[in-house]
Amino acid sequence: MTTPLPSRNPSGVHRTRVEWIDTDAGGIYHNSAVIRFVEAAEATLMDEVGLHHYFPVAPRVHYEVDFEAPLFFGQGVCTVVELTRIGTASMTFTFEVWGEEFRGLPRRRAAHGRYVTAHSDRNHRTGARSTPWPEEWIAALRGPLRSREAPPPC
Repeated sequence: MTTPLPSRNPSGVHRTRVEWIDTDAGGIYHNSAVIRFVEAAEATLMDEVGLHHYFPVAPRVHYEVDFEAPLFFGQGVCTVVELTRIGTASMTFTFEVWGEEFRGLPRRRAAHGRYVTAHSDRNHRTGARSTPWPEEWIAALRGPLRSREAPPPC
């Protein structure tokens, strides 16, 4: 079963810059930095709707990303995550990671993709299994967001 979303899908935005720890020795970002940027935007979204206990019970079960352009040490980054589907026990998100104008390079999309999370019962001793999302979580994600009136600032 899929739960309908509002006319404007819930989204989260995270702005940061590429730090040295995010790069290789040449100052170009590691692919893994994208996951950190995306999870930070997802955390913003979940905070916005009041789901503060989401992450311990929502492991990623599928992740795909297309890398389009490098990001460099010191460059500004804007990441947008959008919730596109709520299933019975899973959610699907899409994302875009944008590199801001930097040292003569124009603003451009560095990566985009999608991922799926599943609601877990957290029983790690016998193997976690998926369980339906709590009804109040679905209601929170379908309810009003402060940012729902305007498009994401990226």
